[in-house]
Amino acid sequence: MRAIVCTEYGPPEVLQLKEVAKPTPKDDEALVRIHATSLNAADFETLRGVFVVRMTSPRKPMHKILGTDAAGRIEAVGRNVTLFQPGDDVWADLSFPLGLGTFADYVCIPEHALRLKPPSMTFEEAAAYPQAAVLALQNLRGKRAVEPGQQVLINGAGGGVGTFAVQLAKSFGAEVTGVDSAVKLDMLSSIGADHVMDYTQEDFTKSGKQYDLILDVVASRSIFDNKRALEPDGIFIYVGGTTSAIFQALILGSFISRTGSKTIGVEMSAEPNNKEDLEYLAELFEAGKVLPIIDRTYPLSEVPEALRYLEEGRALGKIVISVENSGAT
Repeated sequence: MRAIVCTEYGPPEVLQLKEVAKPTPKDDEALVRIHATSLNAADFETLRGVFVVRMTSPRKPMHKILGTDAAGRIEAVGRNVTLFQPGDDVWADLSFPLGLGTFADYVCIPEHALRLKPPSMTFEEAAAYPQAAVLALQNLRGKRAVEPGQQVLINGAGGGVGTFAVQLAKSFGAEVTGVDSAVKLDMLSSIGADHVMDYTQEDFTKSGKQYDLILDVVASRSIFDNKRALEPDGIFIYVGGTTSAIFQALILGSFISRTGSKTIGVEMSAEPNNKEDLEYLAELFEAGKVLPIIDRTYPLSEVPEALRYLEEGRALGKIVISVENSGAT
């Protein structure tokens, strides 16, 4: 089978399209032919070998085949798999510790991580959901769920997690402000953002407006600036961004949360493959309330170019890799 192989940390140029052995499912796994996958910020963070990644694998990537979002069809199952059978269309998130591996024609997935793909979704649409949409949903319904009429700001709203978060917050009845670059503002308005802000022209932490919940996908400002933009009992959640901002939040966020009414926290990862969450997202999709925003679709051979585009920060929503239609063997 074909796979995008990563044997060293570095830029997208270190990735190679190679023929590798098709995996064989263990007793509790299913062999899934990948029809589509999508890119997440974690993919180029793993590729580049950021600090957190090198803590577990300092010299070279732990997994030679990257990619976490899976949408495909089961080809074979191990002898202990009882809930799925060959021919089932499934979706899954193979984030650590599940082994990654979706930048390939086939991958083996443990039965406990598999979920049936909604039949109303194409494989490309389904591939956009498993990591980004679940991460957005779990943070908006976390310690204190968003309520109708609340003020919610999404910083970095134009990317994968952000576009899902905008739509989800609107579906909960919130008044939503989306912050991103100017080229993404029209798109954000079109998916329901009540207010949009070009971060190069306005600083939401200095506007004087305060929010009940701020979901920050890029984490580019200091924790004290962000605290200023919160309502007295507001919540600020980092779901990505610079290493310095994340560590500052880890060190100071808990102190601020303990000594006042404002809560500042870091969501390092979502609970992947939560059955209830994915079913809820499927219902919202079918109702037309939350739809994947797909900027571009690349064939498997162009994963390096797709990662370059994602890392530049220009993507509007998700970038999808169509594996089935790009010469699978």
